Amino acid sequence: MRTVAMVLALAAALPAALLAQDKEIIRLPGSLEGLPFSSAVRVGDIIYLSGQIGVLPGTTELVDGGIGPETRQTMENIRQVLEYAGSALDRVIKCTVFLADIADYPAMNEVYRGFFPGYPPARSTLAASGLALGAEVEIECIALSGK
Repeated sequence: MRTVAMVLALAAALPAALLAQDKEIIRLPGSLEGLPFSSAVRVGDIIYLSGQIGVLPGTTELVDGGIGPETRQTMENIRQVLEYAGSALDRVIKCTVFLADIADYPAMNEVYRGFFPGYPPARSTLAASGLALGAEVEIECIALSGK
């Protein structure tokens, strides 16, 4: 019983410990102003990227061509944020993929796989009822700092 109490006390202290760390807001140059989120946030050695969609950088214009080109642009946008934050795709430890249509899973995977040729990060994929700007795919990531 004492072990359970210790685990619960540690779990309760974890959010406070995270909040006590410095939080760095990362805004990619050229990001659209006025959006209610940052490109990424660094806490300690972890970078939390906001969900990215297949827009051309600095615009709200989705690339043409469907799920394949959107996934490619989404991953390029992720790469750009990571590099600006001082990290890289091979430092990604977890991704969450949101698809407007789960039937696009194989086509998304075909493109996604090319960005993680070695050991891919942990990942969850789910279908959503709608994504920002009518996107077909949105991907958020968690990565380690450094290259």
